[in-house]
Amino acid sequence: MKHLFFLLWAVGLAAAAQAQQPTPAKAPVVLKPGRMQAQARPAANRPDVPPQFPGGATALSAFFQQQVKYPEAARVKKVMGNVLTRFTIETDGRVTNPTIATSLSPECDAEALRVLALMPAWQPATRKGQPVAIQVQLPVPFGNSTNLQVEKSKTKVKFE
Repeated sequence: MKHLFFLLWAVGLAAAAQAQQPTPAKAPVVLKPGRMQAQARPAANRPDVPPQFPGGATALSAFFQQQVKYPEAARVKKVMGNVLTRFTIETDGRVTNPTIATSLSPECDAEALRVLALMPAWQPATRKGQPVAIQVQLPVPFGNSTNLQVEKSKTKVKFE
């Protein structure tokens, strides 16, 4: 009888210990480009309409071709590629808080920030018809002329 009582007591302790263990958290959902879904209750700052550079992607490409000066130090080192910049487009379309998200070289980074300061006001993002400030990532191209073109069908703007 003592053994039966002890056995039941041991099984009860094991079940209680298992019940007290925290359940593992669910893995976060990873949304991949092209597989995004509309949200039932989107975040308050998520826009319905994204911001637009005046004139669209073609005008943005032309702006970069006119304004980006390939730094001589980068030309000598044969540095080519994109400086990924991050900035905020305010409710009035102004570009504020420019930073470098991914660096290419110190010279190219400085030139990218200079060009962002020259950028005209954008058409701001809107949510339910009201303009909202939004953070944007935009690559600034450096290198030969083929790198300085933005394709019409592929706008190189990422929203966060």
